[in-house]
Amino acid sequence: MADQIDDIISRKKEHLELCKTDEVKFKEKTSGFEQFDFVHAALTEVKISKIDLSKKFFSKKVSYPFLISCMTGGTAEGENINLQLAEVAAELNIPLGLGSLRFALETNNYDDHFKQIRKAANGIPILGNIGGAQIIKMKSFKELFHLLDKVGSDVLVVHLNPLQELLQKNGEANFSGIRRSIEKLVKQSPTPIIVKEVGSGISKKSAQALLELGVIGIDVAGAGGTSWAGVELLRNKESNKNPFWDWGLPTSFCIKTAAELKKKNKFILIGSGGINSSFDAAKALALGADFTASARIILQTLVRDKQAGVISLITNWFEDVKRIMFLTDSQNLRSFGKEKLILKKDYFDL
Repeated sequence: MADQIDDIISRKKEHLELCKTDEVKFKEKTSGFEQFDFVHAALTEVKISKIDLSKKFFSKKVSYPFLISCMTGGTAEGENINLQLAEVAAELNIPLGLGSLRFALETNNYDDHFKQIRKAANGIPILGNIGGAQIIKMKSFKELFHLLDKVGSDVLVVHLNPLQELLQKNGEANFSGIRRSIEKLVKQSPTPIIVKEVGSGISKKSAQALLELGVIGIDVAGAGGTSWAGVELLRNKESNKNPFWDWGLPTSFCIKTAAELKKKNKFILIGSGGINSSFDAAKALALGADFTASARIILQTLVRDKQAGVISLITNWFEDVKRIMFLTDSQNLRSFGKEKLILKKDYFDL
């Protein structure tokens, strides 16, 4: 067991180092946000000072429709990064996602670290995170729930990464039973369950299946940002021309189609995957995401500009979102919908 934990920690360290760079971006495929433009409202009557971006994230009210996505865990540097991000999230009053907690199962070695994070987070929502491939193997979720309690987790994220597991050395590319495992987990979990991809996207059909299993949060985590296939290919020192590097559904497509399910289902839709600017975030929200999320750009900003840089980045993004809402005659997030967007190719069809 100790050797297995060491292997996981070593792999997480490699992941972290690679994600500090731009080497792991998709090669040609994009998130698709660049294909949309906002419809300018010359007759806007919005009072920009009255725009309120706060909203409920399950049971807790947060200041922005944004969360710091699940990123890292299992290394000394990762622990420090999570602690720093917990302080940032507390300052901004936004949710914080932790990297996979797999490394901390069946050990008490990280208890003090989790206590520090929960204290630094100061009441903001914390998202625990475990892989779908791992829950399939669990005969009981007792240890997982005990770990979530130690973390002080408000929400559990189950990440689906079949492509990454397929390309990872000694990866667990066996997802047989994943639906049954998720359904069982949902029924037993003391916290709400979000299911997310890690860069290949969640289709409308898959989203519908997840909702039927009782999941009440979906993070599409589409293509266009970090390619986890690329991460593993780099780790394996394989050709960066491997066609699976760009595998996946663009984030904008995933958000737009999954949002159609809100007509008959109540759930939180999170749009992530290539959210690298205020306009990306705004377009994700207008397409139907309740929240948007980023990881790699947050990590890079933290490394380069420290905590103050991350706080400035996110604050400035959402000041821009307010400006975009003003310019599209959107007084609140409810009125900021897909009708405020146009595909650039359709300009002359107006």
